[in-house]
Amino acid sequence: MIHQYKLNRYNIVLDVFSGAIHIVDDFAYDAIEMCDREGRDRLPELMTRKYKDREDITGEDIDLIIRDIDELTRQGKLFTEDIFEVNAFDLKERHTEIKALCLHVAHTCNLTCSYCFARQGNFCGEEALMSAETGKAAIDFLVARSGERHNLEVDFFGGEPLLNWDVVKEIVRYARSIEKEHNKNFRFTLTTNGMNIDDEVIDFCNREMQNVVLSLDGRKEVHDRFRKTSSGKGSYDMVVPRFKKLVERRGDRDYYMRGTFTAANTDFLKDIIHMADLGFTQLSMEPVVIRPGEPNGLTEEHLPEIFRQYEELALEMLRRRKEGRPFTFYHYMIDLTGGPCIYKRISGCGAGTEYMAVTPWGDLYPCHQFVNDPEYKMGNIYEGILNTEARDEFKLCNSYARPECRDCWARLYCSGGCSANSYHATGSIKGVYEYGCKLFKKRIECAIMMKIAEMEQDTELE
Repeated sequence: MIHQYKLNRYNIVLDVFSGAIHIVDDFAYDAIEMCDREGRDRLPELMTRKYKDREDITGEDIDLIIRDIDELTRQGKLFTEDIFEVNAFDLKERHTEIKALCLHVAHTCNLTCSYCFARQGNFCGEEALMSAETGKAAIDFLVARSGERHNLEVDFFGGEPLLNWDVVKEIVRYARSIEKEHNKNFRFTLTTNGMNIDDEVIDFCNREMQNVVLSLDGRKEVHDRFRKTSSGKGSYDMVVPRFKKLVERRGDRDYYMRGTFTAANTDFLKDIIHMADLGFTQLSMEPVVIRPGEPNGLTEEHLPEIFRQYEELALEMLRRRKEGRPFTFYHYMIDLTGGPCIYKRISGCGAGTEYMAVTPWGDLYPCHQFVNDPEYKMGNIYEGILNTEARDEFKLCNSYARPECRDCWARLYCSGGCSANSYHATGSIKGVYEYGCKLFKKRIECAIMMKIAEMEQDTELE
């Protein structure tokens, strides 16, 4: 399987199953497209017919490009066969140990974001704060169920986790106290809206949190449209100085400015640039995912503009990189040479098998987007996984489980997509959230193009 597209003066050919990427001229681009569509045997005839009136294209040129295609095919760099499908379902059976937990330390929030999937932090349930005892029990559960894994991930989530800050600190201290005994290394992440950030939070996070996710939607008018306090006041002026202080003192440790774009700001490139101009260099901007028909939801009509924004973003990032003021965009961070491994490419995030969300009461769900859905309550941290039927359903959830994905060139990049988005869009975790697929494929095309352009820039600088 191959995928061809043109972007930023490049003719790009992706060989899906080998991962090989070719940058070709128009002549080779046409030849590969014809070979893919009509077959190798008809290629000489079709190329001769197409270029019979071109004086600059000779029969020798046609023979040469056909020989090049044949040689790349022989080398396993073009038109390679799918060797992964046969083991796709077996791979996930080998990995049932748990490697990560999302601790919902607060089912409450001090903002009232109207697009919030968690319904202002309580996940359509009652407000609650996780106790230190429950948090410690969750750490014990993770250690006991992690097998031989050394590195374990723990995300502090909400709601707003800083509303339960003392418990967050106590959980971290407890986890650190048992690391050596169990030969584990905990990697902590905190997601916050910034309202309660102070010097103590900054110092603790910069010491203990491997990553911090900071929620900022961009320009003041965009951010304040949805991210309001309970009194209806926008939060931009309160959180931006706190975010800047945290990032300035964080040094080279990871963080993300994580925004959400809606129908109200399909010109979200301006928001990304605004965050970059504030001095933030590790950025993410996510499309809102809400029920169909809700205000400010994204529709098919928005796609051309969203695609244009993604393309312009890629070009802006290349310009800034050349000028010596780069920033990263989460969805354009792609490694074309060393990863991720094929298991990850096929199986995805591990929700429901290797990754779980824990509520303030200790209940287990496949991830934060399933919390309080009774069908997907997996069990609890005291008794373990009780809903084995749901767990087994997630085991079968991969890039080969969806018939709609069989002919998709991007399936080894998206791993079949987000199960939660599929579930909320179609009623099945094996469904396909088609809108999200379209956005994902455009982002991958931009990411690959950027890698090509960066290699070209690096060569120019040598």
